[in-house]
Amino acid sequence: MKVKGNHLILSIVCVVLGFMISFSYQFTKSENKESSRLTNRQWEREFEYRNTLIKQEELNRNLQQELFERQEKVRKIEEDLANQEQNLFNLVEDVEKLRMYVGEIAVQGKGIQVTLEDASYVPSKANVNNYIVHEGHLQKVINELLISGADAIAINGQRIFHDSYISCIGPVVSVDGTQHPAPFVISAIGDSEVLNAALNLTGGVKDQLLNDNINVKIAKQEQILLEPKLGTQ
Repeated sequence: MKVKGNHLILSIVCVVLGFMISFSYQFTKSENKESSRLTNRQWEREFEYRNTLIKQEELNRNLQQELFERQEKVRKIEEDLANQEQNLFNLVEDVEKLRMYVGEIAVQGKGIQVTLEDASYVPSKANVNNYIVHEGHLQKVINELLISGADAIAINGQRIFHDSYISCIGPVVSVDGTQHPAPFVISAIGDSEVLNAALNLTGGVKDQLLNDNINVKIAKQEQILLEPKLGTQ
């Protein structure tokens, strides 16, 4: 009975132990499967996240490229606008210069003033015409001033233009139909240093006028105002 009892106990122990081993194996196997399933799902999620990240990075690159292209377009538009603004400014400036040249507006600035007078002394029996100012004398001064860069010129306050006509009528000079007696004051706006130097060149205009018995006075001016052409403003 004792031996049988021991066998029974041993049998029970073996059954319980076998059950525990079987349960442990099944449990471990189940956990491994679940772990495997978790690992697979985690890998799938990571793979999905990775693909999403790659797509997002590609989208960001595309958006960045598009941004650069739009910025370049904006830069070109701004550059075009700046050029148009500069062109408009240049046009306005050119129009103002043209208005100045044609005498539509008054002009003021630094310049020079040249006064031509008839000779104060005429020898007896001498030809008086050789001692008075003629249109040729005025034209010499005007031509030299224009060549030297004068922006605007006037005779006795009357503006001179490229098509102005100067002629002698007895003791007076006609400028575009308006008569002026001596002395003749020629005013020119421009670089006074350059204009003065041009007129005072040795053998130049001043010397030629003096040789023709014309009294010549040249003076630099800090401010000269030349009115617009008659009938314009």
